[in-house]
Amino acid sequence: MARLKVTQVRSEIGTKRNQRESLRSLGLKRINDVVVKEDRPEIRGMIFAVNHLVKVEEVE
Repeated sequence: MARLKVTQVRSEIGTKRNQRESLRSLGLKRINDVVVKEDRPEIRGMIFAVNHLVKVEEVE
C-alpha cells in the first residue's frame, strides 16, 4: 500500500477550526513537521482540507 509523506509548510494561525483539527489529526504541530501516513480516503480528506498548508509526497 502506498504511503504519503506530509510536511507542514505554513502556519495554522488564522485558519478555520476544522483546518486546525485536521492538522492535529494528521500529527502536525508546527512548521516543518513531517509525518508518513497510509494512503487512505480518510487521510486524503484531511489533506484536502489543509492542502494550502502542507506539502505531500508519495513514498514507497
